[in-house]
Amino acid sequence: MPELLEVQSYRQIASQAIGRRIETVEVRDTWFVKGDGDPDAVVAALERRRFVADRRIGKLLLLDTDDGATLGVRFGMTGVLEMDGVDGIDGLVYGSARRNPVWERFIVHFDGGGSMRVRDARRLGGVELDPDESRLGPDATTIDRATLSAVLAGSAAPVKARLMDQSRIAGLGNLLTDDLLWRARLDPTRTAGSLDAAEIRRLHTALRATLRVLSRRGGSHTGDLQVQRHRDGHCPRCGALLQRGTVGGRTTYWCTAEQL
Repeated sequence: MPELLEVQSYRQIASQAIGRRIETVEVRDTWFVKGDGDPDAVVAALERRRFVADRRIGKLLLLDTDDGATLGVRFGMTGVLEMDGVDGIDGLVYGSARRNPVWERFIVHFDGGGSMRVRDARRLGGVELDPDESRLGPDATTIDRATLSAVLAGSAAPVKARLMDQSRIAGLGNLLTDDLLWRARLDPTRTAGSLDAAEIRRLHTALRATLRVLSRRGGSHTGDLQVQRHRDGHCPRCGALLQRGTVGGRTTYWCTAEQL
């Protein structure tokens, strides 16, 4: 389940593509091309060019070319970036570790050998030429407390759904959001606009801590709540039975004894 932390790992391995001349591009799955959906345009924009910079906004990986075009890559729930035969992360919690060639949706071949491959078993990701970056909110790693407060203010949506709205804050997925709300002791079903100043301060502190700690541990799946994300799971702090429900369209776990 690639979230901000996993895509940051993909960015690190994608940096190995910087400066290399692109020989050919294979679009093995035309459905995987988003935006105007024109695979030929993507191929034409990349072949014989070079990537000159790598960037990330939330869950979106961006590779800029020397001709001014930008390749955007989204990874959905099961997307993996492979560079010169090495995967950007060891494995996804909810994805397969198999390297099935059928799952290779998009491949960039470099002059002199080597390749960058996007493998996606469930086809929930995609590539796009010059994606609209303005549709994304500020990256979750850079958001300050005042911005977080503005994002939540007046919203009738559940706080979890608001935090996962990529147009408001970019990068938070299901696992990160559950863990940071557990750390902040906030009920994910609470109306976002109902949080007071002290709760927002607590949430912002938890956000920063969650990203820092889970990045150091190795990914979104390393949260304290993760091992108990199952039916009859218990709160890692107090031992109470966890509540399981759907919030913002995603399966959610929280402690009703501590998350208020």
